[in-house]
Amino acid sequence: MIAIPTEAAPPAAPRRWYAQTYFQVLIAIVLGAALGYFRPATAELLKPLGDGFVSLVKMIIAPVIFLTIVTGIAGMRDLAAVGRVAAKAFAYFLFFSTLALAVGLLVANVVQPGAGLNIDPATLDASKVAQYTKQAHETGLVAFLMGLIPDSLLSPLVGENILQTLVVAILFGIALTMVGKRGERVVSVLEDLAVVVFKIVSILMKAAPIGAFGAMAFTIGKYGIGALAKLALLVGTFYFTSILFVVVVLGAVGLWCGFSIFRLIAYLKGELLLVLGTSSSESALPLLIEKMEAAGCPRQVVGLVVPTGYSFNLDGTNIYMTLAALFIAQACNVHLPLGDQLLLMGVAMISSKGAAGVTGAGFITLAATLAIVPSVPVAGMTLILGVDRFMSECRSLTNFIGNAVAAIVVSKWEGGLDKERMQAVLSGRVAVEV
Repeated sequence: MIAIPTEAAPPAAPRRWYAQTYFQVLIAIVLGAALGYFRPATAELLKPLGDGFVSLVKMIIAPVIFLTIVTGIAGMRDLAAVGRVAAKAFAYFLFFSTLALAVGLLVANVVQPGAGLNIDPATLDASKVAQYTKQAHETGLVAFLMGLIPDSLLSPLVGENILQTLVVAILFGIALTMVGKRGERVVSVLEDLAVVVFKIVSILMKAAPIGAFGAMAFTIGKYGIGALAKLALLVGTFYFTSILFVVVVLGAVGLWCGFSIFRLIAYLKGELLLVLGTSSSESALPLLIEKMEAAGCPRQVVGLVVPTGYSFNLDGTNIYMTLAALFIAQACNVHLPLGDQLLLMGVAMISSKGAAGVTGAGFITLAATLAIVPSVPVAGMTLILGVDRFMSECRSLTNFIGNAVAAIVVSKWEGGLDKERMQAVLSGRVAVEV
């Protein structure tokens, strides 16, 4: 659990810098990249270290989401408040998802990273992306809606579908608020259970440096730094656009809410390094819930906004989709008029929700989008297949920061944000350790 010092209990001496998890993860990333570069064959064998750590975290995600949402909703004791928070969260998600798509579209038109490649679509091997286009067809809007329904009440607690866990948790939380005092006894038990579950999270995080080392070593060993040079302009443009979105757009939102985006990033540095090392924002989901609550956001708001945002508030993925789609069009000399670009953006908005919660959702939703917009050849995805892994880290980081900001914004809208607490935590006056 997060250790939050109070006046009654003086804070313990801070851990030395080399004992901090974020420092250990940073060193692990550097060592993993070095091993991948100098000993690629050996580095590829370390893939199970990264996969194993991510699997450990995924093991605990469903219980964390379930307990956080249920106790949060039950704590509201007002079903109208639950609906109000959900409505505000989805309004935020819709606006900023659309804005992210528009930013990616705008930058692609200005920079034109694919111009001059003059690729003939007929020469591309579409079989390389066949598995992704197949998955895209299997994750349409209807399939997405049907996928919200779990096989049983308990199956989401042992599965990997975050959305199914959300559905069951919301239903369970609403039911608890409707049964009166009997529900209060259950809530008390669940709150005690949550303490144990978050302690398990704390234990699992001890293995974070090992997981980051294995994942980074495999990525560099498998794909090589050289792959970046071939499509450096695309990768560089994507990273620049994502940084621009975080600093300018989310930074402006932060100023409106009374915090600095840079201080928020510094506060979440350990979790961001973990996301960078593992290429998975899910690896830091439990920690994000804890740290946003510790920063002054109400538990009931964090419990609803953060898990939902992991499926519906994907700023980095949305930037990637429009930018990558226009890169492919430019590389294949396909002219897209404004009308087609707006159609592309609209389709991307829908398809991104259809593949929510699917592993590798960024590449899959791109395939789904191009399949509906025939002007851009789906086979062109082979052009970016080699560097998609390197862009995956940036997608995850941007998504992660976007969800942290969303939690603060909705908390402010609800009037529940403890601004003094937030300022004290983000400025470092109050220490928060995981």
